[in-house]
Amino acid sequence: MLKTVRERPSLQGLVLISPTMFWLIAFLLVPSALIVVISFGARGSYGNVVYTFKLDNYVRLVNAEYGHILWDSTWIALLTTVACILAGYPLAYFIARSHPTRRSLFMFLILVPFWTNFLIRIYAWMIILRGEGVLNAVMTWLGLMNTSLGQWLFSQVQLYTPGAVLVGMVYEFLPFMILPLYTSLEKLDPSLLEAAADLGARPWRAFLRVTLPLSLPGIIAGSILVFIPAMGMFVVPDLMGGAKTVLVGNLIRNQFFTARDWPFGSAASMVLMALTLVVTLIYTRTFGFGEELVP
Repeated sequence: MLKTVRERPSLQGLVLISPTMFWLIAFLLVPSALIVVISFGARGSYGNVVYTFKLDNYVRLVNAEYGHILWDSTWIALLTTVACILAGYPLAYFIARSHPTRRSLFMFLILVPFWTNFLIRIYAWMIILRGEGVLNAVMTWLGLMNTSLGQWLFSQVQLYTPGAVLVGMVYEFLPFMILPLYTSLEKLDPSLLEAAADLGARPWRAFLRVTLPLSLPGIIAGSILVFIPAMGMFVVPDLMGGAKTVLVGNLIRNQFFTARDWPFGSAASMVLMALTLVVTLIYTRTFGFGEELVP
């Protein structure tokens, strides 16, 4: 009888997690295993998959052309993450320190863009950044386009350049950085900053010694939420970068839908997954998850 009572909690737990386990196995583990198997195959004459066990697809990814694509993807994802932190932290701090009655309004404004289709928002940015677009008209009206500096600045973010891709990526993923940052900063006890001020700490020193460490969990969570999808993004580079900017997400899409080389596309997918996991692991091992810093 005692043995039955002891076994019952584990059985109940197994029943409770069984739907989640089924979902993970059926829609995550099985497809991932299939991608691994296909990645070692070869493309047939008619685009079919020939199941072999060769490393040719992974060897192709090492050459200069595809290695450059992997490097560009990692670099742009890192730049997107850093830019989202620099742009999102002040805004999240402002919202967290604002009056409670206005916080809901501010968060509502942050989430409003999600009510519009993603492609429509990207096309809006294309209109802004194109050669004769809104940004060019505004800079011309201000007289900035008559200077070499203004022309250089516009050329860095003009449509179909890496700068335009970065602008689109930051715009798309900025809310995913603001939300976890706001969650961490909203929990910050103001009395800690008052205590730091009473002990003689200047505002910038109190920020570095109190606010920034306590908001580290939000920074890490936001960085993961931004970096991982930014590595695989292909819509923004396709539309705002044109043929000049090809990232690993574009490479994978082209291999599956255009070149019909599923084995090579699968190998690129596995390399992307491994690269993302490695960078995320290094980031979390370096900075930690910060659970002990949560107030």
